[in-house]
Amino acid sequence: MKEDKMHNIRHSLAHIMAMAVLKKFPDAKLGIGPVIDNGFYYDFLLPEKLSDTDLPKIQKDMKKIIQQKVEFTKEISSKKDALAKNKNNKYKQELIEDLPANEEISFYACGDFEDLCAGSHVKDSSEIKPNAFALTTTAGAYWRGDEKNDMMTRIYGVAFASKEELDEYLTMLEEAKKRDHRKLGKELDLFSFSELVGAGLPLWSPKGTVLRQELDNYVWELRKQYEYQAVTIPHITKKDLYETSGHWDKFSDELFKITTREGHEFAMKPMNCPHHTQIYAHLPRSYRDLPQRYGETTMVYRDEQSGELVGLSRVRCISQDDAHVFCRENQAEEEILKIIDIIQNFYKPFGFDLKIRLSLHDPKKPEKYIGSKANWTKMEKQLRDLLKKQKIEHYESIGEAAMYGPKIDFIAHDSLKREWQVATAQIDRNMPERFKLTCTNENNKEENIVMLHCAIMGSIERFVAILIEHLGGNFPLWCSPVQIKIMSVGAGHIEFCQNLKKEFIEQNLRIELDDSSETIGNKIRKNASQRIPYTLVIGDKEMGSKKLSVRVRGKQDLLEIDKSEFIAKIKEDIKNRTLELL
Repeated sequence: MKEDKMHNIRHSLAHIMAMAVLKKFPDAKLGIGPVIDNGFYYDFLLPEKLSDTDLPKIQKDMKKIIQQKVEFTKEISSKKDALAKNKNNKYKQELIEDLPANEEISFYACGDFEDLCAGSHVKDSSEIKPNAFALTTTAGAYWRGDEKNDMMTRIYGVAFASKEELDEYLTMLEEAKKRDHRKLGKELDLFSFSELVGAGLPLWSPKGTVLRQELDNYVWELRKQYEYQAVTIPHITKKDLYETSGHWDKFSDELFKITTREGHEFAMKPMNCPHHTQIYAHLPRSYRDLPQRYGETTMVYRDEQSGELVGLSRVRCISQDDAHVFCRENQAEEEILKIIDIIQNFYKPFGFDLKIRLSLHDPKKPEKYIGSKANWTKMEKQLRDLLKKQKIEHYESIGEAAMYGPKIDFIAHDSLKREWQVATAQIDRNMPERFKLTCTNENNKEENIVMLHCAIMGSIERFVAILIEHLGGNFPLWCSPVQIKIMSVGAGHIEFCQNLKKEFIEQNLRIELDDSSETIGNKIRKNASQRIPYTLVIGDKEMGSKKLSVRVRGKQDLLEIDKSEFIAKIKEDIKNRTLELL
């Protein structure tokens, strides 16, 4: 009930914001104004540009409206009358025309404002606390998300049950700005974008590539415990593969399509599972061969719209740590539990709080999915029963299933208390049916098999973005692109530093040496922004001592430690993937 009330408050605030914007711009055209996580937004076509500096005035006008205790009243309308009411707004007319024939058309009025809306809202604005909401930002947004349509102005707002909750959230937003992965990624020289290459196509620097490789190596270390085998597939495919899998029909708008000079139609792969089915299918399989576990870290490509691209969070080339298990019915539960074990172990070293969501299909939108109702019922029951049997705490969410099957999704709560969907384990009987994947059983008969999809990071790009913001760029020692920075105080210390660097490299440690002629003060200040775990400053004192003076990231006091002890300790921490430093 509390969530319903907040939904109604946020939805009502979207309408009140529209009222305030119309006061400032009477000729503005309204788009849509839905509720989103923690708040709301509304899209407008405005006669002049609006910026974030205009938001306090609009917010002030909204508070005046709230104090008037305006009521929200619902009115049912015929399609003809609804179109007539919005004869001067092509956006609302388009929405009305697209409504199913049997769907109720309703309007909500508050004061002298009326808007096409399915609801629901508060009874009146006295239910809204004027000090518990805020307008946060403006952005450009194509009408209905299509870049061929008009560019509109979107105004975002947040709302909570109390001022304290709002203040806490706004503080989190300020901290998130400091941790923005786009900002830190540039400062740490992890990745970049080029206008010549194109939006949504990140270029990874040597340091960023080290980070990617260390993360992927860990995934493979965990997978090898369960005998996953590496496979490799091409980045394009004939149209036929995706017609058989169902992706051409359901996923066509997101495919990069290629027509060869001979007129053949190909696509760049947006996922790997159809290719992997063909590795399974190229040989006859006995029940003795199962499970077959294939893993691959490879890029896939999706034609995302320009307005939806955000740093590494939403890109056009996605590096997936993708794996698929082909198994018998009686092996599926054990294989899913192995996937869950891999996922939980992978996320431990980062300090994420993981929750599990059972993602189910939406029976009201069957067009989004492939396969029979019987298959979906069976698969969803199987995952639900498995989670209950293993006493794994979880919650269910309708409409979050994949196109071909339900999933166990892992939701990470980061250090700023934000939620991210990260890893996933999915069960699929539909694709094996479409590709006629079978094995020969003990009775020498063909038996249908089950396919499991699993991704640990999911998208390496997106996971790195989440990790940067979760840790504020302070990576654990084991995956830090540079683990130790050595600085020489003067020219007389350079040779000693070079020998020390060589010694550390022989221990498989990642070292950077700053032997420039800059002052040591400047070197230390510049190094601080690089968030390197350990820094060694080498001068006369250090050259004459058997111990190292170590600056530990985030700590003021120097650590005095014997060199061999230091090396042994950090190698142990790397092996154990320890989050904390010395």
